Amino acid sequence: MTYKTLLVHVDQSSHAAARIKIAAKIAIAEDAHLIGSAMTGVSRYLYQDGVVFIESVITSLRAQANLALDQFDAIARQMGVNSFERRLVDDDAGGGLSLQARYSDLVILSQTDPDERTDDLITDLPEYVMLNSARPVLALPYAGNFDRLGSNVLIAWDGSMEATRAVTNALPILKKAKNVTVALFNTSKQFDVHGEQPGADIGLYLARHGVKIDVEQRKTDLDIGNALLSLAADKGSDLLVMGGYGHTRFREILLGGVTLSILRTMTIPVLMSH
Repeated sequence: MTYKTLLVHVDQSSHAAARIKIAAKIAIAEDAHLIGSAMTGVSRYLYQDGVVFIESVITSLRAQANLALDQFDAIARQMGVNSFERRLVDDDAGGGLSLQARYSDLVILSQTDPDERTDDLITDLPEYVMLNSARPVLALPYAGNFDRLGSNVLIAWDGSMEATRAVTNALPILKKAKNVTVALFNTSKQFDVHGEQPGADIGLYLARHGVKIDVEQRKTDLDIGNALLSLAADKGSDLLVMGGYGHTRFREILLGGVTLSILRTMTIPVLMSH
């Protein structure tokens, strides 16, 4: 598997430039086509306050989105991305990205920054796109500098379908990584998932793909989310790969405990698949 189409969320947040640069680096490394997509949010106004109001709001929203796309163009050109395009989409971020993601190999977006909340911001964007696109999401923390990504990778392995998808979707990155650690927690409580040597099966699978790994079994009384972030800090990991658990009920997002914990408190980029 390789990444041939990447989708990055483009907006006017203070984190947009760093997000676009990371997406550009991945596109260059994978020789992939990079799509920068800015959502106008026009769909929120289609049935409000009459045609005159709609036209004025649409014009303003599209102008703001195009300014964000201008920054995307400039960064992609400056960094030397071979193939890229800008897209202006008249939808909200969650719906627009989820639909476009289905025709992409990887979606790059950011954790919600509580200091940049506005009335129109979707506060659960990473989880919404993950649950509604069937594609892997690379979520970047709003705090920190992540110029180095994918050199020292930590995989959260529990034998689930979600974790399996995440590992498979991360293969292009894992093959290039210098260090990959597969972490298993409290395996004695998962007797129906792991074999006689927990981690051996996924280790062999990855080895056949040319990925060199270390397997670590840990026992912990902490919640698994905090235990994973603690292990990532100890190892100096620059990427966490894990399954994402949850579902949507109407617009409400219902997440599993570990998924919710990681998405709320992430300290390193997280590649997550549902």
